[in-house]
Amino acid sequence: MESTLVDITSISKRYAERIILDHVDLKLAVGERMAIVGPSGSGKSTLLNVMGLLDDPDEGVFKFDGREVARLSENAKARLRCSEIGFIFQLHHLMPQLSVLENVTLPAHALASKPNWSEVEARGAELLDRVGLKDHLNKLPGQLSGGERQRAAVVRALINRPKLILADEPTGALDRSNADKLTKLLIELNESEKASLVVVTHDLAIAKAVGPVSQIDNGKLTVL
Repeated sequence: MESTLVDITSISKRYAERIILDHVDLKLAVGERMAIVGPSGSGKSTLLNVMGLLDDPDEGVFKFDGREVARLSENAKARLRCSEIGFIFQLHHLMPQLSVLENVTLPAHALASKPNWSEVEARGAELLDRVGLKDHLNKLPGQLSGGERQRAAVVRALINRPKLILADEPTGALDRSNADKLTKLLIELNESEKASLVVVTHDLAIAKAVGPVSQIDNGKLTVL
């Protein structure tokens, strides 16, 4: 039986009395992937922020890999977020003054225990090779195309071997060809790395390619 990584039960979130999430339930197994669609302002990013331990729900229970998040200290949440969750955003947020390899290994600096840096760099180089950036390790982000920068951002999210990858509109700044390539890459890495994957997107074609699709609207999450 697959073990549950994300277990969300009846969570709600409000901002200035506006209900953003309304008693949402969601379960995600280890290695499973899903896509979430919905109109702008529907709560997609808020739900992703809750799953990524960037925001706390006002009501409900959230368990991550069996641990009830509300019972964790802020320091424990930060450690869990750094070591077990990888984030990919619409904009790559690469540091312009750092090389591609330095950028993708950056999250390893925040790990609670000091990593073996030669192993971190070897993993970064191996992942960059897998995403077609073998010859760009020492280049600066400004020397890469938009699609290449986003691929580097995917590698950065994977560097600490997270259990969960959260992608918030990862193809939003790309043209159709690069968006399709990045989606295929995310699926391949989900399968090879065994990391659960949640993709938030406004693009239904991308969502269907990722896998099971749920829609959030008026704070409610429903499976399509």
